[in-house]
Amino acid sequence: MKKSILSLSMMGAVLALGSSAAFAAPDWSKVPKRDVQVFHAGTASIEWILKKSDHSGRTGLVKGESCVGCHEEKSGLNFDMKKLAGKELEPKGAPKTMNFPVAVQTAYDASNLYVRLTFKAPAGGVDPADKENEVKAAVMFADDKVTLDSSGKPVAGAQVGCWATCHSDARTMPGADEKKTKYTKAGAYELMQWKSAKGAKAVDGSVSDSRKMEGGTAGVQATGENKGGTYTVTFTRKLNGAVTAGKSVPMGIAIHADKATGRFHHVSMGYTLGIGAEGDIKATKQ
Repeated sequence: MKKSILSLSMMGAVLALGSSAAFAAPDWSKVPKRDVQVFHAGTASIEWILKKSDHSGRTGLVKGESCVGCHEEKSGLNFDMKKLAGKELEPKGAPKTMNFPVAVQTAYDASNLYVRLTFKAPAGGVDPADKENEVKAAVMFADDKVTLDSSGKPVAGAQVGCWATCHSDARTMPGADEKKTKYTKAGAYELMQWKSAKGAKAVDGSVSDSRKMEGGTAGVQATGENKGGTYTVTFTRKLNGAVTAGKSVPMGIAIHADKATGRFHHVSMGYTLGIGAEGDIKATKQ
Protein backbone atom coordinates (compact mmCIF):
# COMPACT_ATOMS: atom_id res chain seq x y z
CA MET A 1 0.00 0.00 0.00
CA LYS A 2 2.79 2.39 0.95
CA LYS A 3 4.64 1.48 -2.26
CA SER A 4 1.53 2.28 -4.34
CA ILE A 5 1.09 5.65 -2.64
CA LEU A 6 4.78 6.44 -3.20
CA SER A 7 4.56 5.43 -6.86
CA LEU A 8 1.51 7.62 -7.41
CA SER A 9 3.23 10.51 -5.67
CA MET A 10 6.31 10.18 -7.85
CA MET A 11 4.17 9.87 -10.97
CA GLY A 12 2.33 13.04 -10.04
CA ALA A 13 5.61 14.90 -9.57
CA VAL A 14 6.87 13.73 -12.96
CA LEU A 15 3.64 14.75 -14.66
CA ALA A 16 3.72 18.15 -12.99
CA LEU A 17 7.32 18.64 -14.08
CA GLY A 18 6.48 17.62 -17.63
CA SER A 19 3.52 19.99 -17.70
CA SER A 20 5.54 23.00 -16.54
CA ALA A 21 8.34 22.17 -18.98
CA ALA A 22 5.89 21.97 -21.87
CA PHE A 23 4.74 25.52 -21.23
CA ALA A 24 8.01 27.02 -19.96
CA ALA A 25 9.15 30.40 -21.22
CA PRO A 26 11.27 30.15 -24.36
CA ASP A 27 15.04 30.20 -24.59
CA TRP A 28 15.30 33.85 -25.55
CA SER A 29 18.84 33.37 -26.87
CA LYS A 30 17.25 31.44 -29.75
CA VAL A 31 14.53 34.00 -30.50
CA PRO A 32 15.42 36.75 -33.04
CA LYS A 33 15.21 40.41 -32.02
CA ARG A 34 13.36 43.00 -34.05
CA ASP A 35 14.17 46.62 -33.19
CA VAL A 36 11.09 48.86 -33.10
CA GLN A 37 11.38 52.61 -32.66
CA VAL A 38 8.96 54.20 -30.23
CA PHE A 39 8.44 57.95 -30.34
CA HIS A 40 6.60 60.75 -28.56
CA ALA A 41 3.62 61.60 -30.75
CA GLY A 42 2.22 64.49 -28.74
CA THR A 43 -1.33 65.39 -29.80
CA ALA A 44 -1.14 63.62 -33.18
CA SER A 45 -4.48 61.83 -32.78
CA ILE A 46 -6.21 59.60 -35.30
CA GLU A 47 -8.23 62.63 -36.39
CA TRP A 48 -4.99 64.50 -37.10
CA ILE A 49 -3.60 61.54 -39.06
CA LEU A 50 -6.73 61.32 -41.22
CA LYS A 51 -6.82 65.05 -42.01
CA LYS A 52 -4.95 65.60 -45.27
CA SER A 53 -4.07 69.22 -44.49
CA ASP A 54 -2.27 68.02 -41.34
CA HIS A 55 -0.89 64.69 -42.52
CA SER A 56 -0.07 64.07 -46.17
CA GLY A 57 0.12 60.35 -45.44
CA ARG A 58 -3.66 60.18 -45.26
CA THR A 59 -3.72 59.57 -49.03
CA GLY A 60 -1.60 56.46 -48.64
CA LEU A 61 -3.70 55.17 -45.76
CA VAL A 62 -6.95 55.27 -47.72
CA LYS A 63 -5.14 53.38 -50.48
CA GLY A 64 -4.33 50.60 -48.01
CA GLU A 65 -0.76 51.52 -47.11
CA SER A 66 0.55 51.21 -43.53
CA CYS A 67 2.32 53.76 -41.33
CA VAL A 68 5.34 51.45 -41.10
CA GLY A 69 5.58 51.13 -44.87
CA CYS A 70 5.95 54.90 -45.20
CA HIS A 71 7.88 55.95 -42.10
CA GLU A 72 10.26 53.12 -41.14
CA GLU A 73 13.70 53.07 -42.73
CA LYS A 74 16.88 51.11 -42.00
CA SER A 75 18.34 54.13 -40.21
CA GLY A 76 15.23 54.51 -38.05
CA LEU A 77 12.18 56.73 -38.50
CA ASN A 78 11.93 59.44 -41.13
CA PHE A 79 9.72 61.70 -39.01
CA ASP A 80 10.40 65.38 -38.62
CA MET A 81 11.04 65.16 -34.89
CA LYS A 82 11.23 68.95 -34.60
CA LYS A 83 7.64 69.16 -35.85
CA LEU A 84 6.50 66.51 -33.37
CA ALA A 85 8.23 68.42 -30.59
CA GLY A 86 6.83 71.79 -31.70
CA LYS A 87 4.05 73.72 -29.99
CA GLU A 88 1.44 72.66 -32.55
CA LEU A 89 1.68 68.97 -31.65
CA GLU A 90 3.10 69.28 -28.14
CA PRO A 91 1.87 72.45 -26.44
CA LYS A 92 3.00 71.30 -22.99
CA GLY A 93 6.58 70.64 -24.04
CA ALA A 94 8.30 67.59 -25.49
CA PRO A 95 10.54 65.13 -23.64
CA LYS A 96 14.30 65.45 -24.15
CA THR A 97 14.38 62.09 -25.95
CA MET A 98 11.83 62.00 -28.76
CA ASN A 99 12.45 58.41 -29.86
CA PHE A 100 14.37 55.30 -28.81
CA PRO A 101 14.60 51.62 -29.84
CA VAL A 102 12.83 48.69 -28.21
CA ALA A 103 14.12 45.20 -28.98
CA VAL A 104 11.10 42.95 -29.49
CA GLN A 105 11.19 39.15 -29.24
CA THR A 106 8.13 36.92 -29.60
CA ALA A 107 7.56 33.19 -29.30
CA TYR A 108 4.64 30.81 -28.92
CA ASP A 109 3.75 27.25 -28.02
CA ALA A 110 0.54 25.24 -28.05
CA SER A 111 -1.15 27.46 -25.47
CA ASN A 112 0.68 30.75 -24.97
CA LEU A 113 2.25 33.75 -26.64
CA TYR A 114 5.40 35.23 -25.12
CA VAL A 115 6.55 38.80 -25.76
CA ARG A 116 9.84 40.22 -24.50
CA LEU A 117 10.73 43.92 -24.66
CA THR A 118 14.24 45.22 -23.93
CA PHE A 119 14.95 48.96 -23.79
CA LYS A 120 16.64 51.83 -21.99
CA ALA A 121 13.97 54.16 -20.62
CA PRO A 122 15.09 57.77 -21.09
CA ALA A 123 14.87 60.49 -18.46
CA GLY A 124 13.90 64.07 -19.25
CA GLY A 125 10.12 63.71 -19.37
CA VAL A 126 7.75 66.65 -18.93
CA ASP A 127 4.86 65.08 -17.04
CA PRO A 128 6.15 62.93 -14.14
CA ALA A 129 2.68 62.50 -12.66
CA ASP A 130 2.84 58.76 -11.91
CA LYS A 131 4.49 58.73 -8.50
CA GLU A 132 4.26 54.94 -8.16
CA ASN A 133 5.67 53.73 -11.47
CA GLU A 134 8.97 54.87 -12.90
CA VAL A 135 8.21 52.93 -16.08
CA LYS A 136 5.23 51.18 -17.67
CA ALA A 137 5.28 49.00 -20.79
CA ALA A 138 2.21 47.96 -22.78
CA VAL A 139 1.35 45.88 -25.83
CA MET A 140 -1.98 46.04 -27.65
CA PHE A 141 -3.47 43.64 -30.21
CA ALA A 142 -6.32 44.62 -32.54
CA ASP A 143 -9.12 42.36 -33.68
CA ASP A 144 -10.11 42.34 -37.36
CA LYS A 145 -13.09 44.60 -36.72
CA VAL A 146 -11.01 47.69 -35.91
CA THR A 147 -11.62 50.10 -38.77
CA LEU A 148 -11.80 53.86 -39.20
CA ASP A 149 -14.36 55.57 -41.39
CA SER A 150 -12.37 58.04 -43.47
CA SER A 151 -14.78 59.74 -45.88
CA GLY A 152 -16.40 56.42 -46.64
CA LYS A 153 -13.09 54.61 -47.18
CA PRO A 154 -12.13 52.16 -44.42
CA VAL A 155 -8.69 52.26 -42.81
CA ALA A 156 -7.86 49.09 -40.91
CA GLY A 157 -6.26 48.68 -37.51
CA ALA A 158 -3.50 46.67 -39.21
CA GLN A 159 -2.39 49.87 -40.93
CA VAL A 160 -2.29 52.21 -37.95
CA GLY A 161 -1.56 50.04 -34.92
CA CYS A 162 -2.82 51.54 -31.65
CA TRP A 163 -3.72 54.84 -33.28
CA ALA A 164 -7.37 53.84 -33.66
CA THR A 165 -7.64 54.28 -29.88
CA CYS A 166 -6.17 57.80 -29.73
CA HIS A 167 -8.72 60.58 -30.21
CA SER A 168 -8.55 64.35 -29.90
CA ASP A 169 -11.21 64.40 -27.18
CA ALA A 170 -9.51 61.80 -24.95
CA ARG A 171 -8.05 62.50 -21.52
CA THR A 172 -4.81 64.54 -21.41
CA MET A 173 -5.41 65.98 -24.88
CA PRO A 174 -5.60 69.81 -24.86
CA GLY A 175 -8.98 70.93 -23.54
CA ALA A 176 -10.42 67.40 -23.54
CA ASP A 177 -12.71 65.68 -21.06
CA GLU A 178 -10.55 64.35 -18.21
CA LYS A 179 -12.98 61.45 -17.74
CA LYS A 180 -12.69 60.22 -21.32
CA THR A 181 -10.15 57.43 -21.88
CA LYS A 182 -8.83 55.84 -25.05
CA TYR A 183 -11.55 54.22 -27.17
CA THR A 184 -12.32 52.81 -30.61
CA LYS A 185 -15.19 53.57 -32.96
CA ALA A 186 -15.33 49.95 -34.14
CA GLY A 187 -13.77 46.70 -32.98
CA ALA A 188 -11.55 46.26 -29.95
CA TYR A 189 -7.97 45.92 -28.77
CA GLU A 190 -6.67 43.48 -26.19
CA LEU A 191 -4.33 45.28 -23.78
CA MET A 192 -1.56 43.99 -21.54
CA GLN A 193 0.66 46.20 -19.40
CA TRP A 194 3.53 45.85 -16.95
CA LYS A 195 4.12 48.43 -14.20
CA SER A 196 7.41 48.90 -12.39
CA ALA A 197 5.94 49.54 -8.93
CA LYS A 198 6.74 46.77 -6.47
CA GLY A 199 3.86 44.29 -6.31
CA ALA A 200 1.95 45.90 -9.18
CA LYS A 201 -0.47 43.55 -10.91
CA ALA A 202 -0.18 42.92 -14.64
CA VAL A 203 -2.95 44.55 -16.64
CA ASP A 204 -5.20 42.21 -18.64
CA GLY A 205 -7.66 44.62 -20.21
CA SER A 206 -9.16 45.95 -23.42
CA VAL A 207 -10.00 49.08 -25.39
CA SER A 208 -13.34 49.30 -27.18
CA ASP A 209 -15.92 51.99 -26.41
CA SER A 210 -13.69 52.81 -23.41
CA ARG A 211 -10.43 51.62 -21.91
CA LYS A 212 -10.78 48.85 -19.33
CA MET A 213 -7.71 47.99 -17.28
CA GLU A 214 -9.10 44.66 -16.08
CA GLY A 215 -11.59 42.00 -17.11
CA GLY A 216 -9.56 40.52 -19.96
CA THR A 217 -9.52 36.79 -20.68
CA ALA A 218 -5.92 36.41 -21.86
CA GLY A 219 -4.55 35.42 -18.44
CA VAL A 220 -1.76 37.98 -18.77
CA GLN A 221 1.36 37.53 -16.67
CA ALA A 222 4.20 40.04 -16.72
CA THR A 223 7.64 40.31 -15.17
CA GLY A 224 10.23 43.04 -15.45
CA GLU A 225 13.68 43.98 -14.25
CA ASN A 226 16.04 46.92 -14.50
CA LYS A 227 19.73 46.09 -14.85
CA GLY A 228 22.03 49.07 -15.22
CA GLY A 229 19.32 51.18 -16.80
CA THR A 230 18.19 48.49 -19.25
CA TYR A 231 14.66 47.19 -18.71
CA THR A 232 13.60 43.71 -19.73
CA VAL A 233 9.85 43.11 -19.63
CA THR A 234 8.37 39.71 -20.41
CA PHE A 235 4.68 39.04 -21.06
CA THR A 236 2.92 35.68 -21.18
CA ARG A 237 -0.65 35.42 -22.41
CA LYS A 238 -2.99 32.75 -23.73
CA LEU A 239 -3.47 32.12 -27.41
CA ASN A 240 -7.11 33.19 -27.59
CA GLY A 241 -9.31 36.05 -28.72
CA ALA A 242 -7.60 38.17 -31.37
CA VAL A 243 -4.29 36.40 -30.71
CA THR A 244 -4.31 32.87 -32.13
CA ALA A 245 -1.90 30.61 -33.98
CA GLY A 246 -1.99 30.82 -37.76
CA LYS A 247 -2.91 34.52 -37.74
CA SER A 248 -1.21 37.81 -38.41
CA VAL A 249 -2.47 40.18 -35.71
CA PRO A 250 -1.98 43.98 -35.59
CA MET A 251 0.04 45.09 -32.59
CA GLY A 252 1.46 48.24 -31.07
CA ILE A 253 3.83 49.05 -28.20
CA ALA A 254 3.84 51.90 -25.69
CA ILE A 255 6.44 52.84 -23.08
CA HIS A 256 5.74 55.33 -20.31
CA ALA A 257 9.19 56.45 -19.14
CA ASP A 258 10.25 58.80 -16.34
CA LYS A 259 6.94 58.47 -14.44
CA ALA A 260 4.89 59.62 -17.45
CA THR A 261 1.12 59.27 -17.70
CA GLY A 262 -1.50 59.60 -20.42
CA ARG A 263 -0.34 60.74 -23.83
CA PHE A 264 3.17 61.52 -22.56
CA HIS A 265 4.35 58.10 -23.63
CA HIS A 266 6.49 56.84 -26.49
CA VAL A 267 4.53 54.69 -28.94
CA SER A 268 5.29 52.51 -31.92
CA MET A 269 3.62 52.57 -35.26
CA GLY A 270 1.42 49.65 -36.18
CA TYR A 271 3.13 46.33 -36.83
CA THR A 272 1.72 42.91 -37.62
CA LEU A 273 2.73 39.93 -35.51
CA GLY A 274 2.81 36.66 -37.41
CA ILE A 275 2.01 33.68 -35.17
CA GLY A 276 2.76 30.87 -37.57
CA ALA A 277 1.93 33.36 -40.33
CA GLU A 278 3.52 36.25 -42.21
CA GLY A 279 4.09 39.48 -40.30
CA ASP A 280 6.40 42.43 -39.72
CA ILE A 281 7.45 40.55 -36.58
CA LYS A 282 7.38 36.75 -36.58
CA ALA A 283 6.86 34.71 -33.42
CA THR A 284 9.22 31.74 -33.02
CA LYS A 285 7.52 28.40 -32.42
CA GLN A 286 8.90 26.56 -29.45
